[in-house]
Amino acid sequence: MNHKSTRYLPLIVTVGQVVIFPYYIIWLKEVSLTFTLFAWFFAAFSFAAACGYRIAQTRKNKDRSYIAIIYAGMGIVYVSIGGIKYSSDILPYVVLLLQVILGLLQGYFRAWHAEQDTYHLHAIHHYLIVGCAMIGFSFVKIISPVVFITTFGILMCMCAVWTLVINEKEEVVIPRK
Repeated sequence: MNHKSTRYLPLIVTVGQVVIFPYYIIWLKEVSLTFTLFAWFFAAFSFAAACGYRIAQTRKNKDRSYIAIIYAGMGIVYVSIGGIKYSSDILPYVVLLLQVILGLLQGYFRAWHAEQDTYHLHAIHHYLIVGCAMIGFSFVKIISPVVFITTFGILMCMCAVWTLVINEKEEVVIPRK
């Protein structure tokens, strides 16, 4: 990770996930219908995150990173959430599937991020930026949580594209003999 923006993208993602979380909770409560279902959704998310973390830890080729796919996957999930209509009978099943996918992706991302050289510096900056962002959001007039979630999904997709572009530029072509 020689490129500065590549070093700081994981920090942007972690800060974004924490800042968007309260809006995600509001959205999830709106679609859950009951507290029990809400709790089951979070249980599924947690179990999937543990599985994603374990998958990232056990991958054989530690040098090869699928992080652009992880960013894109999270972005697609958040954008999909923004497009869900609340009047569907299959909504709980869709939300459960999205929770499991998001949990797997976030668990994988956390494990990958913890392996990065900049992780300890990111942890300190993370708390500072989240604090400032939450103070800033406290001054925002009430906007639907879907707007924040969708915007974050688009940001995640942009991070994925940027990561792919940077990785293509940094790749060294080995000449054949």
